[in-house]
Amino acid sequence: MRITVKGRNIEITDAIRSYAEEKIGKALSCYDQIQSIEVVLNVTKNPSVAQGHTAEVLCKLPAGSIQAEESAESMYASIDLVADKLVRQVKKFKDKQMSYSKSESIRTDMPKEEEEEKV
Repeated sequence: MRITVKGRNIEITDAIRSYAEEKIGKALSCYDQIQSIEVVLNVTKNPSVAQGHTAEVLCKLPAGSIQAEESAESMYASIDLVADKLVRQVKKFKDKQMSYSKSESIRTDMPKEEEEEKV
């Protein structure tokens, strides 16, 4: 599994990279079939923008992808927020996949009345 951290208008330091990989990596403990995660960190350098630090995550799965984006006053806060959002979305995706696999087919399940008649 690969976590890629990129930056727009910001230089990605080792501290930010390791922090992002640690926080975003928590989604891996929820669902083990994640193929790759791409994190894009963006800083808006306009002083009139209060929440100028944005973290975007694209999580690629076998059956699609999950995207999350959050903004905050600091880069660490935006990484925390987007990591929490990603974990919630991955858990929701996993629950949907599990419910599809547990659903019963009409063709394979016979009602109890028909089973009793055949016996």
